[in-house]
Amino acid sequence: MKTISISMLALAAATPAFAETAVDANAVAERPGDAIIVSASRSGEGIAADKLGASVTVIDAQTLEDRQTRIISDVLRDIPGVAVSRAGAIGGKTDIRIRGSESNHVLVLIDGIEVADPFQGEYDFAALTADPAARIEVLRGQQSSLYGSDAIGGVINYITLSGREAPGYRARIEGGSFGTIGGAARAAGASGDFDYALSGSYYGTSGYPTARGGTRDVGSDSTGASAKINWTPGDAVKLTGVLRYSHIDADTNNSDFDMTSPLFGYIVDSPGVRYTNKALYGLLSAQVTALDGRWVNTLSGQFADTVRKGYASYGFDYGDKGRRYKGSFTSSLSLGTEALTHRLTAAVDLERETFQNLTNFAFQGKRHTDNIGLVGQYELIGDAFSFGASVRHDDNDRFDDTTTWRVQGSYRLPTGTRFRAAYGTGVKNPGYFDLYGYIDGQYIGNPGLKPEKSKGWEAGIEQSFGADNWATVGATWFDSKLTDEIFIDYPPPTFAATPANRSTDSKQHGIEAFASAQPIAQLRFDLAYTWLKSRENGVAEVRRPKHIASFNTVVTSADQRLAATLTLRYNGRATDNAYIRTDYVPVSVSLKDYVLVNLALDYKVSDTIAVFGRVENLLGEDYEEIFSFVGSGRAAYGGVRLSF
Repeated sequence: MKTISISMLALAAATPAFAETAVDANAVAERPGDAIIVSASRSGEGIAADKLGASVTVIDAQTLEDRQTRIISDVLRDIPGVAVSRAGAIGGKTDIRIRGSESNHVLVLIDGIEVADPFQGEYDFAALTADPAARIEVLRGQQSSLYGSDAIGGVINYITLSGREAPGYRARIEGGSFGTIGGAARAAGASGDFDYALSGSYYGTSGYPTARGGTRDVGSDSTGASAKINWTPGDAVKLTGVLRYSHIDADTNNSDFDMTSPLFGYIVDSPGVRYTNKALYGLLSAQVTALDGRWVNTLSGQFADTVRKGYASYGFDYGDKGRRYKGSFTSSLSLGTEALTHRLTAAVDLERETFQNLTNFAFQGKRHTDNIGLVGQYELIGDAFSFGASVRHDDNDRFDDTTTWRVQGSYRLPTGTRFRAAYGTGVKNPGYFDLYGYIDGQYIGNPGLKPEKSKGWEAGIEQSFGADNWATVGATWFDSKLTDEIFIDYPPPTFAATPANRSTDSKQHGIEAFASAQPIAQLRFDLAYTWLKSRENGVAEVRRPKHIASFNTVVTSADQRLAATLTLRYNGRATDNAYIRTDYVPVSVSLKDYVLVNLALDYKVSDTIAVFGRVENLLGEDYEEIFSFVGSGRAAYGGVRLSF
């Protein structure tokens, strides 16, 4: 599994020199509060992080580079409130949970495009590799009043930088443990009214055994390509186009299905078992401003086309296809002064999701769901305070209509102390497999399912130090409740698995804390900690550690040529479900806590050449993120980065 994509090689060949030239503030290390959070407002203008009532974390392009991020889900482990579960090696299904919510309760945007697989009802982060210049916003708490279904736990917004934000040419290539080869290339620039950014990436690995005591290496190949183009023919008009492609071909292992085997229900070597996930995304938008830029109108259309297929030793085994078409119109009017701004926003979203099962032994008919969402938002933004309120009504042709809302506020004292609070509601519609999935004798969908509903609040405090905010610490208490949660039931007499809505509540509450400091230009610290209590009818929910923490420090030489980054990630003890009983009723098992230590070094040989290396899981920790899937051992990687 070592074929480097033609598209990436073509891009590299077309780029005679590669670069990491100077970029704007979005691409360098941002201090807390500096970033403009696009995902927190439907106006398209965003709001500064230090004036937002919601909890948000930004990972900028410099941070991604310092930590030598190749798989985006890895760096998400450094964000308060976020838990990551990967099924073994890189390429295995990867779930992200925010504040104890389910993985399908997180809305994922890439350059403004909703990328969740419409069939699965969630986004698999196994397919997302890091672009050479990007930033990530993680907005926590119920956001359905802005985005509708899916945004119960929060929003993850992955943004590739434009050619105007990060011009130049750059590339990297690396290799290392487990037969790994990876690389990326980017060409970006701006000329007059036009700017562009083209990028491609590849990450391939032979992998390692993911079954306890196994010998079969489980590897993967991931390829990605994206294009972002902006044209501004006049001061009042901006046209944007985005096209993104991703493809992953990954080995995987199955559970032992032999009821007479002592390993029944455990992950075992499964030769020939693999899956592919191919996706194409696109967006076109036109923005027109008036009244000296105070009235902004945006018309956009987007699509997502995803195909997932699984293979056994005998060939094709299962598959599904999902498509989403979405059109939106947003109109936002800003009134007042720079010191006190009133912003009124209205939006309408028209969306169709289509689903098709490709599996031979299951229902294969096509179905679709249409939804109309109407959004209203008010924002009051002052020098030291802000207030926001939003409401959304969704008219759905398959489920009951829903109305969600949210209020939030922030106030900063002259001492640098900031208080913030928010309350909101959320909704998540059942997925196609929940409704109509079928596996003979083992699983049957339930078309009578109701949407899941959530409500919750949070309150936080932050303290900044120094005139230039060289350090910030903060903590947030959050509390949420989920009703009509969808779970898997095993009703008699057949005991075949089927989804149903719970009559009991799922409750989550906890504390998120962070500290970020850059006392001198050559030294930066970032710490994050989460304490979570997540219970369903009093029982601990699976794959939600009670304690999660991370520590990152970056040390650079006085001449800025040498940089060292130390990363520690702690994942506390958690529970999981193990299907090791022959009646398929799950048994609760414990996943031990673990600490992963990574060390990365980067040295700039010249303005155009840099060499780098890193060691992951430096201490060789043995761990499992999902029951019976063995985590990665110690690994080392090294490579070269070119810039022009």
